[in-house]
Amino acid sequence: MAQLPDHLLKRAAEARAKAEGRPVDEILAEMKGESSPAPATASASGAPAPDAGSNSGSLRDLDAESTQYGIPKELLERAMFARARKDGTPVPAMAGAAAPAASATAAAPAAGPALAAVVSGPPPGVRTQRLLTVVQAGAIQGTTKEPADKVNVWPHLLAIEFVALLAMSAFLFILSAFMDAPLLEFANFNEQPNPSKAPWYFLGLQELLAYFDPQVAGVIIPGFGLAALAFIPYVDRNPSVRPSSRKFAISLFTVFFMGAAVLTIFGSFFRGPGFNFVFPWSDGIFFDDLLAILE
Repeated sequence: MAQLPDHLLKRAAEARAKAEGRPVDEILAEMKGESSPAPATASASGAPAPDAGSNSGSLRDLDAESTQYGIPKELLERAMFARARKDGTPVPAMAGAAAPAASATAAAPAAGPALAAVVSGPPPGVRTQRLLTVVQAGAIQGTTKEPADKVNVWPHLLAIEFVALLAMSAFLFILSAFMDAPLLEFANFNEQPNPSKAPWYFLGLQELLAYFDPQVAGVIIPGFGLAALAFIPYVDRNPSVRPSSRKFAISLFTVFFMGAAVLTIFGSFFRGPGFNFVFPWSDGIFFDDLLAILE
């Protein structure tokens, strides 16, 4: 026993003293092989002085403490073992169970300080961790409704469209007060305008007639274009409304729009008498209504 450190001997003596109800100094002397010291001096009333292991208090009822403080019994037990290991004191006895030190000492009294050092730590199978890592913190403020990337048609969309309608109507009303819209004279079968152009929204189709057969230019190509536009929602089924996520749909519509715009521009500004190709900056712009205004 003398080969063990003094602090281990002291801890083992305290554990045995608590289990056997004997003074710590007497057990420590037995472990060191020395003679037993004199009994402790009694007080004036004749009551013996408390031993060193009596400061651990009475039996702890962990079930009652768990109910009182709202802390699980397992956490209270782990905290008790951690405090005893930190302070170097014996583990307090628990109500309804034998103290670990007492059972260990009764089972192997010859183990001495080594067994006391083991008993003073946490029980087998118990993981030591802080309380803050066990308790899960709740949210500061809970959300009652999930955010949605949608707005109602009324009043958000219809209100904006109604304001845009009023603004465009006011613009056209003011514009018509300062500009006239002249009409052409009655059609004369003996005198046809040259070039004879369709309205601007049909000039793209009239431009296609200069390159293809009427069946192809008037039916097949426009039919395929309108069918492609109609199938965009079925081909590109991406629910996102962001332009960066709808590249296919935007690319297909851009090709259709640019093709119609180029054909309309060519038919409006680059076709002269006989619907021949001309440069507008050298030969001028040929419109039926423009010629009527100039005359």
